[in-house]
Amino acid sequence: GGNAETARNDFQAKLIGVGTEDFEGETGSANGTALQFAGSAGNITATLSAPGAGSSFSSSGGAGRFATSGTTYLEGVQSGFTINFSQAVAALGFYGTDIGDFNGQVTVATTGGVNLDFTVNNTVNAPNGSLLFWGLIADDASETFTSISFGNTNVGSDFFGFDDLTVGDINQVAPVPLPAGMLLLGSALAGLGFARRRA
Repeated sequence: GGNAETARNDFQAKLIGVGTEDFEGETGSANGTALQFAGSAGNITATLSAPGAGSSFSSSGGAGRFATSGTTYLEGVQSGFTINFSQAVAALGFYGTDIGDFNGQVTVATTGGVNLDFTVNNTVNAPNGSLLFWGLIADDASETFTSISFGNTNVGSDFFGFDDLTVGDINQVAPVPLPAGMLLLGSALAGLGFARRRA
């Protein structure tokens, strides 16, 4: 709810017919999980790689992390994970829970096309159980990517939950007049929201 939901609704309004993965039915380790999203010309498939301990699916809330829809979410993310897509992706957004209560920030890196690095502007030293939505949308095919990696600036101390991953291809980006550059949408923790553009 709140600013995070507003940010997600704004993100979704700029897209057409995208698919969202809510992880319902997933159990155990997240490493090697096959994902599928509705694309403009058939499904976009993907593989989630989360080597090492920590990243697994959970259907019980705990320690401030929770599902944002349904009952299942990716739990205990600390050392990061990567998602490799079967085709170029132009839009990606997600809900994060319990980020920053131990001073960590989520990092995002795209590769396989445009190579960009972001640090999610989540609140550091946030309250336990905080919620944010963060997403990015490419303006054109030159800004698409086939892989995205999520990291954590405080590995081993700050854990976060991850849910409702939305993905779309360039033909699912609504044709709206925007200045050049990739659009970033997000809602920081503790009720602070923002929407900005990369220069």
